[in-house]
Amino acid sequence: MQLAGKKVLVVGFGKTGFSTTRFLLDRGAVVTLTDMQHRIDVPREFLERGVKVEAGGHRIETFTHQDCIVVSPGVPLMQRPIIEARSRGIEVISEIELASRFLRVPLIAVTGTNGKTTTTSLIGSMLARAGKRVFVGGNIGTPLIDVVREQDAFDYIVAEISSFQLEAIEQFRPDVSVLLNITDDHLDRHPTFHEYVQAKSNIFKNQRDQDVTILNYDDPNVRDLAHQARSRVVFFSTAAVLDEGVFWNGYAHIRIPGVLESAFSLEGARLQGAHNRENMLAAVTVGVVCGVDPDTIRTAVIEFQGLPHRMEFVAEVNGVTFYNDSKGTNVGACVRSLESLDPPIILIAGGKDKGGSYRPLRELVAEKVKALIVLGEAQERIVAELGSLVPTFRVATLEEAVRHAYSLAAAGDRVLLSPACASFDMFRSYEHRGRCFCEAVHKLKNAIQP
Repeated sequence: MQLAGKKVLVVGFGKTGFSTTRFLLDRGAVVTLTDMQHRIDVPREFLERGVKVEAGGHRIETFTHQDCIVVSPGVPLMQRPIIEARSRGIEVISEIELASRFLRVPLIAVTGTNGKTTTTSLIGSMLARAGKRVFVGGNIGTPLIDVVREQDAFDYIVAEISSFQLEAIEQFRPDVSVLLNITDDHLDRHPTFHEYVQAKSNIFKNQRDQDVTILNYDDPNVRDLAHQARSRVVFFSTAAVLDEGVFWNGYAHIRIPGVLESAFSLEGARLQGAHNRENMLAAVTVGVVCGVDPDTIRTAVIEFQGLPHRMEFVAEVNGVTFYNDSKGTNVGACVRSLESLDPPIILIAGGKDKGGSYRPLRELVAEKVKALIVLGEAQERIVAELGSLVPTFRVATLEEAVRHAYSLAAAGDRVLLSPACASFDMFRSYEHRGRCFCEAVHKLKNAIQP
C-alpha cells in the first residue's frame, strides 16, 4: 500500500487514532484528523508536520475529499459522512486493516464476545515460555499499527481483535484465528445479532488453505460458522469428545492426527471457572498448531496468573469475599462469572445498556443470588427483567453499592461486581470502574477492620 502523498482521514483521536496518525505521517501521507469532541489534544509535533484538525463534528466534504479513511474502533460506520464517502468509492478501513498490509510476522488473532483478553494474554505467555519473541496487543494495550515498525524484533504477533475493528477490513488475514464464543453484545452498535455474528466471522474470511481457524465447538453460533472457513478448522470443546481437536475429559486432551496426540492434567491452574477452561483450551490449541511441546503448554497454562478485573479476588471482610469482574461488560460474561462462584452471591450490576436482554441471567440469579444491587443507566431495565426474582436495591454510586452489599451479607457470602453493562455512563473504562470498586472495598475493610 503506497501512502506517500495520499490524503488520509483519521476518524477518532483516541489511542488508536494517535498511533494511526503517527504511522501515516512517517509513511508520507497527508493527514487530516476529525473527532466529535469539541476539544482534542493534538501534539504540536503533528501540527508542525502538517496535520489538519477538525473537532466538534464530521463534515461530509472532509470525508469525500480523501484517498482513504481510517476509522477508530469506537466510530460507527453507519453515519452519513462515511456512507457518502463509500458511495464515491473512497476506501474506508480500520486500523487493523491498515496494519495488516504491512505485517510480515505470523499473526495470531483472537476474538469472541468474552474471554478475548485472558486468552490473548495466555497465548502470549505460552509462546514466550517456548522461547519465542512475542508482541501482545491489538484491542488491549498497544494498537496493532504500533508494532509494524518494530516487527522484526518478534517471532509472533498475538492480537485481541474486536467486532468493531473487524467491521472495516478488506484484506486482514491472520495466520491463526481464534473465535471463542458469540453471545448478545454491542447491539447498540450492530443493528442485529446476525450482523454481529458476521462481524466476528470476518476474522477468518480472508484466510487460506495454509492458515488455521480455531473454533469453540460448544457454541452453536461459532460451530455453525465452520463451513464458511476456507482454512483448516480445529475445534476445541469442554463438553464433547472430539475425533479431532482439543477437548476436556478430566484432562486437556489433544487429538490432532499427524500433528500431536497427548493428554495432561490442568490441576493447580490458577484460572478458575468453566469459562476459563474454555479460554485455556483455546490457548492450548494455539500452542499445538504453533508447535509448542505439551510440557511447555501445560506449565504455561497452570502458572498463568490471570488478569485484573476478571474474576479478581479483592479482599475478605469479616468472612465476606469480594470479587472484581468489571470486565464482565455483557450478559454472557456475567452468566459465566455467576457459574464460577458458589452461592450465596450478592451481585452488583448495571452501567451503560448495550441493547441485549438480561433474561439469560434469570435462572442463575434465582438459583445463586441472595440480593441484587443495581446502578447506572441500565438499572431500570435490569430491575424490570430480574428484580422480581430476589431482593433488589437501586444505588447511585459504586461505593454505595459496596457498602450496601456488605450490610446485606453474612460470613461465607460472596459479593460480585459483574456489571453485564458497559462502563461509560459513570466511568472512563471497565479498568477505571474496577479500580474504583477495589478502592471502595479496601476503604470498607479499613473502616471495619482498622
